[in-house]
Amino acid sequence: MEVILKKDVENLGFADDMVTVKNGYGRNYLIPQGYAILATPSAKKVLAEKIKQRAFKEKHVIDEANKLAEQLKALQVKIAAKVGAGDKLFGSINNQNLAEALAKEGFEIEKKFITVVGGSVKRIGKYDAKIRLHREVIVALPFEITPIRDEKAIAEAKAKAAAEAKKVEAAEKAAEAAAKAAEEATEEAPETPEL
Repeated sequence: MEVILKKDVENLGFADDMVTVKNGYGRNYLIPQGYAILATPSAKKVLAEKIKQRAFKEKHVIDEANKLAEQLKALQVKIAAKVGAGDKLFGSINNQNLAEALAKEGFEIEKKFITVVGGSVKRIGKYDAKIRLHREVIVALPFEITPIRDEKAIAEAKAKAAAEAKKVEAAEKAAEAAAKAAEEATEEAPETPEL
């Protein structure tokens, strides 16, 4: 089913895009919610005229998006995250975290226009994200996850492991002592005379 979007829809497209969607998604969600209209021949003609009129205005918007893209390409984004043993993050880094990091650098970009390649990130290292500034301007943004080692959490984990090891050792000693006591009890028990 072909529909014309009336509003921006995350992971689908921008307003005035003509997209093909599954029938149920179009009829049951997009059209009733007011996100899209059915792409009839008359709606396509209206859209073409609207796009033609907007083309001049759009050039200025695209130029601004390209300038912003150049600024983003020059940017080196580093996100500090708490890291435990094995360079694994406590939690994960996603498009929300990247939007916050960009906001600190002075770039206000909505999280819905940021896509972290591969989904959320769970280890330190270098990764890529795609930022959609305009329907025609998509910029690749490399970013790096740097560690903030949570020494307290690491120490707690080591202490917990040591406590577990002590519990296991104590349980083994108790089991040995019980086995030894049972063995001694059977040796010391007087034999009962047979009748």
